[in-house]
Amino acid sequence: MREYFSTGVGVAFMVISAWLSLHWDLQAHSELSEFIFWQMRVPRVFMGLLIGGTLSVVGAAFQILFQNPLATPSTVGTTAGATLGALASLALGWSGVQLSSALILPSVALFSFLGALLASGLVVAVALRPGARMEEVLLAGIAITLASGALAQGIHAIADARTLFLSSQWALGQLPQLGYQKVLLAVLPLGLCCALLIGKKRSISSFAMGEDWAQSIGVSTRKTRVLILIAACLGVGTSGALAGPIAFVGLLVPHLIRMTFHPSPARLLPLSCLYGASFLCLTDLLAREVIDGREIPVGVFTALIGAPLLFFAVARRQHF
Repeated sequence: MREYFSTGVGVAFMVISAWLSLHWDLQAHSELSEFIFWQMRVPRVFMGLLIGGTLSVVGAAFQILFQNPLATPSTVGTTAGATLGALASLALGWSGVQLSSALILPSVALFSFLGALLASGLVVAVALRPGARMEEVLLAGIAITLASGALAQGIHAIADARTLFLSSQWALGQLPQLGYQKVLLAVLPLGLCCALLIGKKRSISSFAMGEDWAQSIGVSTRKTRVLILIAACLGVGTSGALAGPIAFVGLLVPHLIRMTFHPSPARLLPLSCLYGASFLCLTDLLAREVIDGREIPVGVFTALIGAPLLFFAVARRQHF
């Protein structure tokens, strides 16, 4: 009964969040309102739902896999690799790739995804070694993150003012003006990421009792570990490429779900996807409306909300 209740509340929350984001402060029956609704808000809401759900389900999978409540996509260097790739593309000044007559892939998105792929690929190579333990995978991810951060600082040091401005804008994480082209680019990789992780929720949830326990019940821990890392690279790399790094969604949403509904690890994955989509959609609405006439980048706003909530939860010693 609890499972149906948590799912029903999540669906209702997502519908309400999407409806508010679409219709908030929008005058009916005007040509300008029609344009804003269909050309700006609809693709923005779709992108918010896709990215929020993806980041949350990846965060939940990492927390189960590493048995660490602070595990995030940054744990395996995916976010750091995406940031490094985006900075490299801005420094090169390349415009983009023409995929078709109507679809152009910006260079920032392409390089960001390739950076995430390279960083995560190095960690996957460690995870594929016979007898590799999760501690080794975690240390490899930390090393990749530190190395990517150092290289990114090097690019900052030699970049011109234009590159520094564009990189700072991208690093804030934001959803506006992504348009239907970006939604089309995002649907397949983000949907595939969520499908892979939720489809393997039984195998992933077995890691909650430890890797030895998962092996004892017949789970191929090596394959499951690599599957999670590849899916995370696909999802987080695409999200970062299109919207920049958006903080705290993958860390905070699974914690809030645990505190509220106390689900099993297997149930945590689909619930994280559902509530993460709602969370980012609603925070994006708040980010554009909290200051009249000004818009806060949603990545900044999720950090402003997420950091105090996480600190409050830790201060109360909640069990994650």
